[in-house]
Amino acid sequence: MIKDKRNLIGLFSIGVLSGGIITFSSIYLLNKQFIKVPNTIESEPRIPNYGSKSPVNPPGLYQYSNPRPISDCLVRKGYISYYDRRLKVPAWVLVHITPTSLKTIHGNRKYSKFKEDSYIPEKFRAKLSDYFKSGYDRGHLAPAANAKFSQEALDETFYLTNIAPQVGEGFNRNYWERFESFCRDLTSNYTSVYLVIGPLYLPKKDPDGKWRVSYEMIGSPPNVAVPTHFFTVIYAENDSRKDSVAIGSFVFPNAKIDDNTKLTDFIVPISAIERASGLDFEYKSTKKQKELCKEVNCATKQYILKKYDIQNI
Repeated sequence: MIKDKRNLIGLFSIGVLSGGIITFSSIYLLNKQFIKVPNTIESEPRIPNYGSKSPVNPPGLYQYSNPRPISDCLVRKGYISYYDRRLKVPAWVLVHITPTSLKTIHGNRKYSKFKEDSYIPEKFRAKLSDYFKSGYDRGHLAPAANAKFSQEALDETFYLTNIAPQVGEGFNRNYWERFESFCRDLTSNYTSVYLVIGPLYLPKKDPDGKWRVSYEMIGSPPNVAVPTHFFTVIYAENDSRKDSVAIGSFVFPNAKIDDNTKLTDFIVPISAIERASGLDFEYKSTKKQKELCKEVNCATKQYILKKYDIQNI
């Protein structure tokens, strides 16, 4: 396990937007520990015994209602999604790809359609109408191109519980798509690649010097959150090197990104993603950690596609 090396105090960059660096103030320990799947669970209330002498009994409410937060765990053929009922986008998704899964083609995207997820109660459900004329793309978190090994798996990536509003031109249809291609191409060097992907809502410094979190809501009424950023944490394993795993962690602004921007500009410590997302990436394995971008060429420019190529992804 890589030891803690130094404390970083101050600002760290998390992406490039319109030629400028987006930063947010952070004091954190650079702790490059390996990571486990984030653990999101339903919160059950602990009911204390107040006793007969107490003048109050808060747990008495539970005979009428139990207003606990619920995270819906949706297990699909090609991914797992934890859906956030409040923001109506995934809190995170987990994807696994292999050389075999990507070479097996039994699905065709032209038969897939975006659809609401009937598993989610209607009052908490993202709806197709929420995205209509919103100005945002319906951005996949678990990529459709990763799930062509069956038509059912491909279709399941179009549930709105796998979708978040993304800037289209310059991001979802360009840089983000190229990053997805980079992740798929990791299977040329690794036999197993895991991806944890999710939204972030990061603070921005206002003219008065104070930091505030501000994000758009779409829909009628407005109820679907537009993330300010997206993160991806990559675990890449190889059967020939079973004693180690390569890890990369990235954060991208939900905004147009210039084609010439280096992928390495978006590398951030996993600890920063933990603090921003509230997800626990504590590592439990004994495998040696390696930095992904020191093992492979982290670049996306070679994946620039023509418009007719994008339609076939």
